[in-house]
Amino acid sequence: MRVLITGHQGYIGSVLAPMLAAAGHDCVGLDTGYFAACKIGEIEEVPTTSKDVRYLEPADLDGFDAVVHLAGLSNDPLGSLDPALTNAINLEASTRLARLAVGAGVTRFVFASSCSLYGASGGVAVDETAPLAPLTPYAEAKAMFEKELGTMATDSFAPVILRNATVHGWSPRLRGDLVVHNLLASALSTGRVLIKSDGTPWRPLVQVADVSAAFQAALEAPPEMVRGAVVNVGSNTENYQVSDIAEVVASVVPGSRVEYAPGGEPDTRNYRVDFSLIGRVLTEWKPRWTLETSVRDLYERFLSHGITLELIEGPTCSRLGRITSLLDSTDLDPELHWAGSQPEAHP
Repeated sequence: MRVLITGHQGYIGSVLAPMLAAAGHDCVGLDTGYFAACKIGEIEEVPTTSKDVRYLEPADLDGFDAVVHLAGLSNDPLGSLDPALTNAINLEASTRLARLAVGAGVTRFVFASSCSLYGASGGVAVDETAPLAPLTPYAEAKAMFEKELGTMATDSFAPVILRNATVHGWSPRLRGDLVVHNLLASALSTGRVLIKSDGTPWRPLVQVADVSAAFQAALEAPPEMVRGAVVNVGSNTENYQVSDIAEVVASVVPGSRVEYAPGGEPDTRNYRVDFSLIGRVLTEWKPRWTLETSVRDLYERFLSHGITLELIEGPTCSRLGRITSLLDSTDLDPELHWAGSQPEAHP
C-alpha cells in the first residue's frame, strides 16, 4: 500500500513511519518541518515532501492508496496560542486534505484524533457514543473535523477516526509536554515527582508504539470493518489518576518522592475512557505496553541520552516552546509560515 503520512516528523510520526515501512508499505512523509530538527538519537527517515498542509494541491495526493493524517498544531497550549490559526490548520486544511484524497481515489484515510474530546466526563468511563465536550480550540477543531470526515464515507472511501488516549513512551522526536514524560524528567532532575494539579484528574494512557500499531491495523483491516469507524485507542487497564501516574514514576526512579505544587487545583480536563470497541474493530491490534513498562524503558533512555527537565521543558521537546522560539527568532511569521516562503493560496 502506498501511504502518505502527514506530520510524520512529529512525536508519533517518527515511530509510525518506520513501522509502516518495515511492514512493507511504500511510505512518503509530508511535513512543513517545524519539529524536524528536534531529534534525540537516530531516526529512520522515509522519503519526504516538505510542504505546509494548508497549501496542498491535487497532485500531492496522486498515486496514494491511503492517507494517515497526523499533521496539525498538536496540543492544548499550542492550539490556544492563536485559535484562528488552529482552526485554519487543524480543521480547514484537514477538511480540504480529505476532499483532495477523495478526488485522487485514495481509499483509506486514518485520522489521529484524541480522547481529550470527552472533556470533563470524570471518573465514569465513556465510550465512543458519549457526547463530545471539547474544552480547548485544539479539541474543538478535532471534533469539528471528525464530523466533516464522517460524512465522506462511501463504498470507495473508508475514513477511520482513532481517538488516542494520552500518549507516552520513547520517540526520537520526544515530546516533553506529556504528563508521563514531564513527571519522569522532574524526578530525574530534582528528585521530586512534581504534580501541578491536585492529582485527581483521570487520564487514559497509551504507549506510542501501541498507537502506531493501531494505525497500521486501521490501514490493513478489511474496509468493511473500519469504514466510518470511530475508535478509542488504549486499554481499559490503563486509565489512571495523575496521582497514580506519579506513584509509578516514583517507584521507578530511585530516591524520588511525589510532591504537590502549592495551590494545585483540579484540572478541567478529566476523563476516563472505555476501550472495549477497539478489540472488536481492529482485531489484529493488541497493546504490548503498560505504564510501568514504558516508564522503566523511558527511565533508561532518559539516562542514556542525558535528558533533563530543562531539555524536556525547552524548545527541543515542548511543542509550544519550539513554535514560540521560531516566532521569536522570526524564522516563522505570525501565520506560521517559514520566513521568506511565498505560500500560494490553494485553487
